[in-house]
Amino acid sequence: MIRFEDVSVTYDGAAEPTVHGIELTVSEGELVLLVGPSGVGKSTLLGAVNGLVPHFTGGTLRGRVTVAGRDTRTHKPRELADVVGTVGQDPLSHFVTDTVEDELAYGMESLGLAPDVMRRRVEETLDLLGLVELRDRPISTLSGGQQQRVAIGSVLTPHPEVLVLDEPTSALDPAAAEEVLAVLQRLVHDLGTTVLMAEHRLERVVQYADRVALLPAPGAPLTLGTPAEVMAVSPVYPPVVALGRLGGWSPLPLTVRDARRRAGPLRERLAEIATDGPHGDPAAAPGPVRAAGPTPVAGAGARPSRRPGLFRRRTPVPPDASVSPAITPHPAVVEGLAVRRGRTEVLHDVTLTVTPGETVALMGRNGAGKSTLLSALVGLVPPAAGSVRVGGLQPHRTAPGELIRHVGLVPQEPRDLLYADTVAGECAAADSDAGAGPGTCRALVSELLPGIEDGTHPRDLSEGQRLTLALAVVLTARPPLILLDEPTRGLDYAAKSRLVTLLRTLAAEGHAIVLATHDVELAAELSHRVVILADGEPVADGPTAEVVVASPSFAPQVTKILSPQKWLTVSQVRAALNTSEPEEGGRS
Repeated sequence: MIRFEDVSVTYDGAAEPTVHGIELTVSEGELVLLVGPSGVGKSTLLGAVNGLVPHFTGGTLRGRVTVAGRDTRTHKPRELADVVGTVGQDPLSHFVTDTVEDELAYGMESLGLAPDVMRRRVEETLDLLGLVELRDRPISTLSGGQQQRVAIGSVLTPHPEVLVLDEPTSALDPAAAEEVLAVLQRLVHDLGTTVLMAEHRLERVVQYADRVALLPAPGAPLTLGTPAEVMAVSPVYPPVVALGRLGGWSPLPLTVRDARRRAGPLRERLAEIATDGPHGDPAAAPGPVRAAGPTPVAGAGARPSRRPGLFRRRTPVPPDASVSPAITPHPAVVEGLAVRRGRTEVLHDVTLTVTPGETVALMGRNGAGKSTLLSALVGLVPPAAGSVRVGGLQPHRTAPGELIRHVGLVPQEPRDLLYADTVAGECAAADSDAGAGPGTCRALVSELLPGIEDGTHPRDLSEGQRLTLALAVVLTARPPLILLDEPTRGLDYAAKSRLVTLLRTLAAEGHAIVLATHDVELAAELSHRVVILADGEPVADGPTAEVVVASPSFAPQVTKILSPQKWLTVSQVRAALNTSEPEEGGRS
């Protein structure tokens, strides 16, 4: 169904091919998962299937890509639309209508399907993806995760033979991600749909794959095999595989169920450590530890944007101003907050205090109000009731030039902060806006994600690379309160680990961090507290170990595997085993 024959892609101005010598055949009714570190060319390979590479992106494609017998060099994307459905990393760039129902129908209208067929398929898709209540909503009013579900639905309704998906679960809450993956599995098994999917959150998807294709580095040969075979050698792997490697289990488990069956001896050893070892009660041992890490360079100013408020071009901080302003006793205080969007109250009765050095994870299903709460903290939306104070100021009544000294937000869509023509230009503007020394932002980009070149246009970066650049732009100003909205979208495990190290260091220096995330592994690794929102109000607020352990939806893989013990991450298990049995290298 999909065939790559000695495929190489070289973009204009690039010294080396992004992908080189790719040989890959994906059969009808097969789900192949494409994995690898950020920036190795996964999106380029996916784009070659639907013809966007090279017809839209430019560059040179050597070799041959065929889909259902059609050569993508001679068939443009519109000539493949009846065969291939594509969901990219940025759903907003694909939408062409205003409402959910219209968007689901648009692809079928373009193909000339009968009205009764379109109506039936729209209803089926609304039910499959849990979109019934959103059918009449303007797409612009949806949360990022809801938009991602609509984007997936819009390519399902035409019933394409091939689905190409670039991080389809990155903005979805755990329950919604499971629903989407279950739908994909039914399409593969029952209808013979062929799926080629790239995803960084392997803990969600690896067990669904028939085969895994690994791109270990830019231009490197592709490794193809069963999920277990590839995970044994892959530089990126989910926590369940990491725990299996730590325990020396063979074959490596890919699911929580398989790992639990193997974990009996490990649970017994950890129970002994928790009782009489140096870690004491495991409920206290897990959770973020303020470990030493590389000292972050001074960090990031805000940029101009189409959005109102904080993202407008702000007056640069004077050169003699302090880059790290004094941390206030309470960087953020929210009392009885209500926020309305039109006639809908999206937040109500939210009370939250964030203290210096504290990392708080906001979790909850898509549309629960997480991004709206961050927007209120940065002054993008005014309170309808209650109050918000950041550094003693009311954000929605504070000039952007003053607010930047107290709070910085990295939004879900990093392009909202990026306007220069090159990475170097963005970094230079960030240094100027923040009053930081030349090279400050650039050093932070290199620390978080090495390999991004100065002359690259931000639009040519992968989603993870753009997010890293936007994060560096904001962190250059080192605000006392740092707000992150889905900060790990597009990041591989290594990049996420570097981000965790940096944020831990900032928290240790007294910066408060609030992150809205569906990444349960990130919350387990980094946050001190978890606040779960549902329908616009908090339903849980407490220490990470207590909140996530009590929630099957938000528990990380290690917690599920080692339950009823309260371990959260592989690093905590490794530290416990190494402390108690250093001579065995951490094996159970």
